[in-house]
Amino acid sequence: MARARSRGRRVADRNAVEQSPFGQVPNPYDPMRVLSDDQVEALHHASLRVLRDNGMEFQLPRAVEILRKAGATVGEDGKRVHFDPAFVEEKLETVPRRFTLHGRSSHRDLEFGGNDAIWGSVGSAPNVSDRERGRVTGNFEDYKNLIRLCHALNAVHALAGYPVEPVDLPVRTRHLHAVAASVTLTDKPVFGYAIGHERMADAIEIARIARGIGHDDLLHQPSIHTVVNSNSPLIYDGGLLEGAIVMAEMNQPVVYTPFTLSGAMAPINVAGALVLQNAEALAGIVFSQCVNPGAPAVYGSFTSNVDMKSGSPAFGTPEYAKATIATGQLARRYGIPWRSSNATASNAADAQAAYESQMSIWPVVLAQANYVIHGFGWIEGGLCASYEKFIMDAEMVQMMQAFLKPLDTSEEELGLDAIAEVGPGGHFFGCDHTMARYETAFYRPMLSDWRNFENWRDAGAVETSDRATRIWKQLLADYEEPSLDPAIAEELDAFVAQRVAEGGAPER
Repeated sequence: MARARSRGRRVADRNAVEQSPFGQVPNPYDPMRVLSDDQVEALHHASLRVLRDNGMEFQLPRAVEILRKAGATVGEDGKRVHFDPAFVEEKLETVPRRFTLHGRSSHRDLEFGGNDAIWGSVGSAPNVSDRERGRVTGNFEDYKNLIRLCHALNAVHALAGYPVEPVDLPVRTRHLHAVAASVTLTDKPVFGYAIGHERMADAIEIARIARGIGHDDLLHQPSIHTVVNSNSPLIYDGGLLEGAIVMAEMNQPVVYTPFTLSGAMAPINVAGALVLQNAEALAGIVFSQCVNPGAPAVYGSFTSNVDMKSGSPAFGTPEYAKATIATGQLARRYGIPWRSSNATASNAADAQAAYESQMSIWPVVLAQANYVIHGFGWIEGGLCASYEKFIMDAEMVQMMQAFLKPLDTSEEELGLDAIAEVGPGGHFFGCDHTMARYETAFYRPMLSDWRNFENWRDAGAVETSDRATRIWKQLLADYEEPSLDPAIAEELDAFVAQRVAEGGAPER
């Protein structure tokens, strides 16, 4: 199976910004657990009871009919669908355990499943910010610049949505220009929004054209992905279901993600929120298999809590960390690829943003999430994409990838000759063992400044956010658009022009 792998040595690109190589990094550690096997089973069976007794509302008649024909029970209102536990277990067996998501260039291909993480960009932010302009409404120019930044940062593996919503583009044709720009400005795997049949079908066709493959090949080569959120508690929206059907029919992956915030859209305790999250995620995944058995689907998790004083979402909390690790255990029970997030509720790219993101990233790594959405740039609980936070997150992700590198305890790496050479007292700075390894022995930061106070002060006392601004500007200044075959570019332009002339997609 094709896959992008990180290759040993780190390379400094020509603009001197230190980066790790592009590619997924295998996690060599055993996944962390916060639940016993009996507790996992208790959550699983409680979720099945919810699906059987409470059911899930599907707000699309076609979706309800698909489930009815597959064997689910539909209530008198024609929307509430009840799932027998055996029916759920049967459908889960057809979900692929692994699949490859293809980029426009083959070296960008990514593997879902196993112990390799995919790190995706922030998605769907309505606003964008940087230190110089402050917070501004999403627009197409910043949208394109953030995609360029995603392309330039090796830590970013895939686009996980529009990094910021380009609200200055017309609603009905926005998706055409946005997805076309994404496949042009990067050759990494891209994303389309499942907001109705037309938008999703257009996005799939743009991804197919950009890769230069036929429709039959597309069925066997997932080339675009999407997220379908449930409206917690216990509702799937009609427009999103239309997009989910198109994706499943075309064998493209859908990440089914409940938005379960404890105390608001889910029970106030973590265990109760996990039961609801699990029930809703399983309902979406089962639906995908009723549309097309074997269609790739991903278990999405986003369980956190709210500030009970204000009702505002809280992220990077201890509860979020425990829910994330527990979700990893549930997903492994089903053998289904699992998505998590790097999230913060901070309103700026500041210390709070850093420590809340660290509190999000650690459980993601320790529990071996397969896909991390909003991995770069997220602030304000998802309401803003920050240029500086992109760089902060890239640094943190690269450090995590370095943490995953296994220790080498071979004879030559035990340092016995170096210890003998230096002897009692002395130092290891200039010994042969050090000189042979000093360029690659340690993680070298992109953003961190490890000079002592006096040198840092004399150089202008540049703090983290200032350094982050310098780095993203440098990356954009040195950005080079990945090549695209002229015939493919012409076909892509023609398709977009035709769909714009036809009016695009209906407003929703």
